[in-house]
Amino acid sequence: MKRVIAAFISIFFLTSCYVISEEEVEEKKVSEKAYLLRDTHIKERKELEFIWTLFDGRTGDVVMTVEVSELGYVKGEGLEEELVIQFAQNLAQGIDQPLVNPTITRTGEVKAGQKRVILSEMELVEKMMSLAYYNKHFHLPIYEEEPSVTLEDLEIIKNLLLSSYTTYFNPNVHGRSVNINLSSEAIDHFVLGPSEVFSFNKAVGQRTRERGYQEAKEIVNKQFVLGIGGGICQTSSTLFNAIDKAGLEVVERYTHSREIGYVPTGRDATVSWGGPDFKFKNPYDIPILISAQTNLKTGKVEVHVYSSQMPGKAIASNQ
Repeated sequence: MKRVIAAFISIFFLTSCYVISEEEVEEKKVSEKAYLLRDTHIKERKELEFIWTLFDGRTGDVVMTVEVSELGYVKGEGLEEELVIQFAQNLAQGIDQPLVNPTITRTGEVKAGQKRVILSEMELVEKMMSLAYYNKHFHLPIYEEEPSVTLEDLEIIKNLLLSSYTTYFNPNVHGRSVNINLSSEAIDHFVLGPSEVFSFNKAVGQRTRERGYQEAKEIVNKQFVLGIGGGICQTSSTLFNAIDKAGLEVVERYTHSREIGYVPTGRDATVSWGGPDFKFKNPYDIPILISAQTNLKTGKVEVHVYSSQMPGKAIASNQ
């Protein structure tokens, strides 16, 4: 009899444990949903902790976000330096801009300049490699430099002719004539501020068909060969002789592997995109202006160097 009563009591309690009201069912659903939301929130927080927001160090504006996993992050080991270096290089390409001084055209029109903007890649890499992965905000080391030449400088920059130099070419050779003209136009009325360095390759740019340059003879390994942009060395050589007479400081110059006819021996400056460049520096505390002009009818290239005042002893023209 006792066994029967015990069994009955057990069945009663077991049955009552599994009888759940509708309210209890609803509470259980709400509780499960709360746990699900909490788990999702925790997961999202963990993911956010692995994302950096990069700000412009000058303005505080958001530039981009980056997941540290894209930079090869491994817990306990940090970032992969090669990926960080490549990231910095790619980022700099979209931020950097060269300094361009304001200039004045032959007709007197003033063209505005442009400040130099640089993302310090080395500083960026060093900071990113030492930055804790959970630091979500990062200010990019971006620096600016204003042009050293003012609009007031331009008003008097052609007051004094420091030097000039002229060379001649055969205007009937079409491709070469076109190339000389294009390259001289690229450097015409170029303003160089105090202590600034001029690069012929940078100023003229890459010589391509798309930019109008033609195929013409050029010297490669002591041999005359056809190449796009052949002939522009006459422009760079004329420029060299003009700036040398003006007392500007030659930084980089190479001569041809064989003699050329448009300047005396050893007075040339060969250039090539991705190869030899012609560079010089303005050593004066005043800006100078380079004027270059090509006459396609007479076959004459002229380069003049101007300044607002005499920085030293006057240098006469060769003409």
